[in-house]
Amino acid sequence: MEAKDIKAVYFIGAGGIGMSAIARYFISRGLVVGGYDKTPSELTRRLEKEGVLLHYEENVDEIPHTCKNPRHTLVVYTPAVPETHKELQYFRQNGFEIQKRAQVLGTLTRQMRGLCVAGTHGKTTTSSMCAHIMHQSHLDCNAFLGGITKNYGTNYILSKSEYVVVEADEYDRSFHWLHPYMSVITATDPDHLDIYGTKEAYLESFRHYTELIQPDGVLIIHRGLEMKENLQPGVRRYDYSRDEGDFHAENIRIENGEITFDFISPIECVKNIELGQPVPINIENGIAAMAMAQLAGCTAEELRIGMLSFSGVDRRFDFKIKTPQLVFLSDYAHHPKEIFQSASSIRQLYRDRRITAIFQPHLYTRTRDFYREFAEALSQLDEVILTNIYPAREEPIEGVTSKLIYDLLAPGVEKQLITTDDVIPLVKSRSFDVLIVLGAGDLDAQVPQIANILKRKLK
Repeated sequence: MEAKDIKAVYFIGAGGIGMSAIARYFISRGLVVGGYDKTPSELTRRLEKEGVLLHYEENVDEIPHTCKNPRHTLVVYTPAVPETHKELQYFRQNGFEIQKRAQVLGTLTRQMRGLCVAGTHGKTTTSSMCAHIMHQSHLDCNAFLGGITKNYGTNYILSKSEYVVVEADEYDRSFHWLHPYMSVITATDPDHLDIYGTKEAYLESFRHYTELIQPDGVLIIHRGLEMKENLQPGVRRYDYSRDEGDFHAENIRIENGEITFDFISPIECVKNIELGQPVPINIENGIAAMAMAQLAGCTAEELRIGMLSFSGVDRRFDFKIKTPQLVFLSDYAHHPKEIFQSASSIRQLYRDRRITAIFQPHLYTRTRDFYREFAEALSQLDEVILTNIYPAREEPIEGVTSKLIYDLLAPGVEKQLITTDDVIPLVKSRSFDVLIVLGAGDLDAQVPQIANILKRKLK
């Protein structure tokens, strides 16, 4: 189907963070946009206000009439939707053009200069940082992000720029549809082994992704990754890390809740970069974001202003309360390396304070594969409260529970096993010094209520 023939777009799984960004793109183009999602959420409510025709029952009769013409309707679905989904089956049986979300993004990276960020973790913050730097620069950009940026209150930026910033998702090999002009790779710690099966297959997937970078493009890869890239002739390669590489930081100062450093670059070094979201892990995320923005043509002053004015992303080291008496934040971290970095960052910020984490493991398979690593990462903290596993797309696995992590927490770490239903009563009954809610499951839905309870206790 030619783009000019598309009059309506229908999303199966419309409420996903990545899907909703594309839905907003098509709304901005004046098309009819409809969709299904399993449950209402704050994001789906916002989409409905913006004009997306949504419903929450798996029912072909609920599909808007304007989305039932196969000659003019594009259907977009997420890999998390099962093939048995009634609406997906209807569209397949009636000859509709059906694309994965990643295919749509792939088309956009062919039409524009794609600045893509891939990696097991760090990609949402890094891509959001890069998008913010670019958007406030003389270059501007479009963006499709995996989180709601606090600067814009959305996961999508629309402009007339030739650049598009894209979060490149490795789940289900989705990023193989992309055609990056530049790409950052932040990390390749094995994940999604329910999809890939082995670490080797996971690393091979990233190797193939590097083959897709355009011949005049750029790879910016974290130093020391286990993967081996395979670049087309003409692709420039740079590496980065916090402390060494082509791009890195020097003269790091962490004082009074502020973080400042010098950005070392083969193009132009920039002194006194100040983080608008002063979290230690954002030094490294910021280096990658600035490297890509600088290679695209952003000036030193635009880098400095962009980093200082970046306000962060919802659920990424997201402070809800920050007072001398109490600190409360939430973080989407759900892979052991993410948990380790999050715990390490909060320990650096609050060295002499008691830190409690409430962690909801995400997926039975991930817990089964990495429970030792989760325990090691969480053992940096003073107290760990574990809830039941969030299953997402999975059925339970016999013998796999949060107790696997609980049993391996280091001696001296206070620990507790509770259900997600017990979280609110526990918060009401307790006092905290520094509290962080960790995980990618539905526990985050309780964060506003937790914040309100804690604020009342401060009065």
